[in-house]
Amino acid sequence: MIAGVASITGAAVFSFTLLSKVVERMVSLSVGIMLATSLLHALPEAFESGADTRSLFATLLGGLLAFFVLEKLAILRHSHHHEGDGHHHAHGHDAHQAGKSGWMILLGDAMHNFTDGILIAAAFLANPELGIVTALAIVAHEIPQEIGDFIVLLNAGFSRLRAYVFNLLCSLMAVAGGLLGYFTLDKASGLIPYVLVFASSGFIYIAVSDLMPQMQRRATVKESVPQVFLILLGVGIVLALNHAY
Repeated sequence: MIAGVASITGAAVFSFTLLSKVVERMVSLSVGIMLATSLLHALPEAFESGADTRSLFATLLGGLLAFFVLEKLAILRHSHHHEGDGHHHAHGHDAHQAGKSGWMILLGDAMHNFTDGILIAAAFLANPELGIVTALAIVAHEIPQEIGDFIVLLNAGFSRLRAYVFNLLCSLMAVAGGLLGYFTLDKASGLIPYVLVFASSGFIYIAVSDLMPQMQRRATVKESVPQVFLILLGVGIVLALNHAY
């Protein structure tokens, strides 16, 4: 719980102060963080666990399709809600397009926090000191990812309070994972690679399907150069933290 609250609060301080005025530009940073966290941290950890490779790829495929279906349901629900009301919804539709990525990122984040809880429980069972170090390492890894999440939520139209509360609720999944890991670690540990892959599929889908198309609508050189720079900066942050821990 401490690890979750610390990472959420630390990310909120950066997101709501230093970055709040440049949310649209910071979407690029979020893309870099999300893709790097998934492709350079979570997925390698899952595939190095010894779990069946074909099953992990099947989970990745299933996760991508599941998030596609969730997005499709959100679009259909929105279309049905406004059907025949006689109003033009171009601007509102754009806001909704961003909004659905906010709910999907919360789902992926909840799954990721669940695996963090299992990992912390496993470390504490092995050695209390190792548990503390593991929790601190997870806080360090989570802060840049949570900054990326907050940027997506603000871009999706969430208020600061709403974004903080929902992220905080998602962090409680780490407590659920910790309790499950503590009492049933032998069985639960085998699920960690699959939960990591499913969570990663959500981050990849959101980055590629929702955030990158937003960035592509601003295709001038003046906009594109900072976008590329911030994506690379996000990747660099994750790489630096992976190297440090």
